[in-house]
Amino acid sequence: MLLVAAAAGVVAVYAVAWWLVSRGHAVVSRFGSRLEVSSAATPGRPLHDWLAGRFPRLYPVVAGRFDPRHFRGLPLTLIVVAAGYLAVLFFGLIEEVMESDEIDTLDDFVVAMVAPLRNLVLVKLFTGLTHFGDTATLAAVAIVATGFLWARGPAWGIPSVWIAIAGSQVTTWTGKFLIARPRPDFVLDVGAWSPSFPSGHATGAMAVYGILAYAIARDLPSYRRRFDVTFGTALLILAIAFSRVYLSVHHPSDVAAGLLVGGFWLLAGIAVAELLRPQPAAAGS
Repeated sequence: MLLVAAAAGVVAVYAVAWWLVSRGHAVVSRFGSRLEVSSAATPGRPLHDWLAGRFPRLYPVVAGRFDPRHFRGLPLTLIVVAAGYLAVLFFGLIEEVMESDEIDTLDDFVVAMVAPLRNLVLVKLFTGLTHFGDTATLAAVAIVATGFLWARGPAWGIPSVWIAIAGSQVTTWTGKFLIARPRPDFVLDVGAWSPSFPSGHATGAMAVYGILAYAIARDLPSYRRRFDVTFGTALLILAIAFSRVYLSVHHPSDVAAGLLVGGFWLLAGIAVAELLRPQPAAAGS
């Protein structure tokens, strides 16, 4: 019954998400076109000319960071800001874990909500699913993906895959042994030997599967197909993350921290991918 309800929920979320994304895509496209026109028209405006004259070396550099017409401008700036925000959230969560009892109370509340959902079928399902976030599995996925990207393309995705997996794993294992948070009580025949914070499965799943989805979806011709790849990958990542709490091998805050770290390295991988990706020739060149 739970599986049927979960499947129906996924279908409903997919339908709502596609409706929102499709509407949002149209709005963003119109806004992006206006932003490009506005940026192109900026030279010649009084404020622009005054700043350029007053700060002839600094202003072009700063203005270039907000130029929406190329990746090294506004897109890269937004990625850096987003990555910085995730880092701030992660360090804030570390502080909560080490100094506050409130996070333990919240963890206990979430665990109490999950506990009644455990049954034999779902335990077997999530026990198998959680292995997709194992370090060995992620390394194998990265190796296979490297061969595929080398043979079929895009080759610019290869460095991003390895940046994502290496960065996420180094950060995770460093955090585990520096913070040394104990695991929750194991209530099933599933255990783990390493410290608990952050969740390596959540981190690796977000970083590795996320960057693979980006490499695959980036140049797909259909916007609907790009959405399908993104939605399916997000569902897999969330299922792996949830499995760690469901199987009682991680505190919920461990999983949240893992998703933050994985998101940081996913953004780093996207930035590298876009910097390496061949750019279309400018019109008239």
